[in-house]
Amino acid sequence: MSPRVRSVLSAVLIVLACLLAPLGALSTWAMYGLGDSGRYEATMAPLAADTDVRDAIAAGVTDGILREVHVRPRLQGPVSHFVRDAVRSFTETEAYRTAWEAANMAAHDAVMRALREDREGAVTVDLASVTERVKRRLADDHMPLANRIPVEHTEITVLEAEDLARLRKGFHVLEVAGFWLPVASVVFAAAGIVVAVRRRRAVLATGLGTALGAALLGAAITVGRSLTLEDLPPDVSRTAAGAVYDALTETLRFVSWLLLAMGLTVALTAAVVGAYTRYRRATETPRQAAPAEQSTQVRA
Repeated sequence: MSPRVRSVLSAVLIVLACLLAPLGALSTWAMYGLGDSGRYEATMAPLAADTDVRDAIAAGVTDGILREVHVRPRLQGPVSHFVRDAVRSFTETEAYRTAWEAANMAAHDAVMRALREDREGAVTVDLASVTERVKRRLADDHMPLANRIPVEHTEITVLEAEDLARLRKGFHVLEVAGFWLPVASVVFAAAGIVVAVRRRRAVLATGLGTALGAALLGAAITVGRSLTLEDLPPDVSRTAAGAVYDALTETLRFVSWLLLAMGLTVALTAAVVGAYTRYRRATETPRQAAPAEQSTQVRA
């Protein structure tokens, strides 16, 4: 294989590796970060104590209660304030954290089950199991009349039917890409370095390309956050949604920073080694030339 062909092939392999690295990180995060029930639960649990999330829940529950309860116009302000304070106080209890955990896991399990199966229709969650857990928690806390709380089967829609088919296709792609993209990225990078005529430059290019891909991934996370918050309905709290987005993407942001640091470290190491090698060659050349000059003078 000629040096020119080797250089072109090496460049193509390295470019593919640098492109697949951030895509592999994204697909792995989506598959094993969001798709895994244990990791999802560990991510969402701390949000129960988040101030913005609790305020958003208090506002939403208060609005729902006031829609069901008819209050005279002049009493709406005091009643709304009273109900909001009561709901806000409830968000500090263990029963609220139980409800938060149960509702989140019920929604997550329903969505993941729908994505893995081929059934059609909207994805719904029955709140009876959530109500039952909250009821048991309140009874354990000796709340009066807790055993009389009715456990009714109330279904809420978490994913519309028209969105399910599109998400299912993407989910099946992620199942494959989540494993093979990172592997392909490493294989292409190694092959590109081995094939290269100047391997030190190939290592330098791989490091810089990986760092660039990681920077683009970090920028995509930031842009995605802005687009997600802009598309929310007017009645949804932007601050609470931002807190949820940040919690879900925390691992992905960490991976992007890790790839950036690794890429820059590899590139810097290759550059330093190259500079040191050139320095040694430059210092050794005069030393080799000096004995040659001395032998020439002796012969003369």
